[in-house]
Amino acid sequence: MADLPIVVAITGASGAPYGVRLVEVLLAAGCDIHLTVSPSGQAVFATETDRRIDLDRFDLSALLGKAPPTAGRCTYHHYKNLMAPIASGSFLTAAMVICPCSGSTLAAVAHAMGENLVHRAAEVHLKERRKLVVVPRETPLSLPQLKNMQAIHEAGAVVLPAAPGFYHGAATVADLVDFVVARICDQLGVAHTLMRRWGEAT
Repeated sequence: MADLPIVVAITGASGAPYGVRLVEVLLAAGCDIHLTVSPSGQAVFATETDRRIDLDRFDLSALLGKAPPTAGRCTYHHYKNLMAPIASGSFLTAAMVICPCSGSTLAAVAHAMGENLVHRAAEVHLKERRKLVVVPRETPLSLPQLKNMQAIHEAGAVVLPAAPGFYHGAATVADLVDFVVARICDQLGVAHTLMRRWGEAT
């Protein structure tokens, strides 16, 4: 599984910096990723980063705000393209991460009511029993959202809220972002040095 690509989806929950940093870290680690971004994800990205991405003429440098790492490779798929490889279970992948994961995306995947490539790719990972990590960033949570989290967990996904810890000596916002990205990488089996682990010497 280590040589298989990882699917990354960025949707319209607050927390665009988590998704951007995840893409950067995975590429720097030499991972090949297949990336898709929802229109709401595009809108939130512009609000939270002061940068704009064009979903029709996608430029990875615009997403990252700099030249991308060259160790890994990024293949972009438009959210409307249901003919993309990641829409099929026959296309082998190591895992998928939705980061951040909006409440509507969570609901669509939990109830198999997909309308775009993000939803379809996630449903593929569930049906093929491959790892799916969803990273919601919402507070407080409504009862329907909690039930959707339970449903997607019971279907086999990992629910990993964007809830950074502070025990690792966080001093900047970037440290808090790295904490969440580190936990995602742990789920993916991707080695990193993004944070000091509990019990490690300072």
